[in-house]
Amino acid sequence: MAQSGTDAFIDAHFQRSRETLDRAAADPALRAAIQEISTIIARCFKAGGKLMIAGNGGSAADAQHIAAEFLSRLNFDRNPLAAVALTTDTSVLTAVGNDYGFEAVFERQVRGLGRPGDVFIGISTSGRSPNILTALKAARDLKIVTVGFTGNRDVPMNALCDHRLAVPNPETALIQQIHIVAAHIICGLVERDLFGDPKARA
Repeated sequence: MAQSGTDAFIDAHFQRSRETLDRAAADPALRAAIQEISTIIARCFKAGGKLMIAGNGGSAADAQHIAAEFLSRLNFDRNPLAAVALTTDTSVLTAVGNDYGFEAVFERQVRGLGRPGDVFIGISTSGRSPNILTALKAARDLKIVTVGFTGNRDVPMNALCDHRLAVPNPETALIQQIHIVAAHIICGLVERDLFGDPKARA
């Protein structure tokens, strides 16, 4: 039986997804970035700091997803970790957007909530989102550690990030797929660093 256009579309997306995941898993720079970022986040929490995360659209959903894994739990029961997505308070977002413009919706929150030693993750698949760039600049001003989740491109946010997780793919949906996979690994590593391996305690 001949394959339908829908079947071919599904197969092609799964194929690209598998290839992207395989490339990411084998990418030494990406693996090193995951380890570095997990270390700096764990260090932040140990010092009493917080993790702030922001993005737009699907990356806003990823910011909320990541914050939830830290604040609630990922792999086992443990104390909550101070993580906040800057994408969730509609009153803040609309007030700042109305008064200062959309480029400031995350920057104002970073300046109001951030403290030296905190960590800010800016998520932008293009690496060019103006409100993420503005927030990264504010974080730098406040001596907040800056982390960028982006695609594998020479993009403006690179110069504003102390640490960068760059996905080796130009397709937005597949970049986002690897972002959340990497975030789960990072959260898992932080849990193990702060609370130990639950299997070792069993």
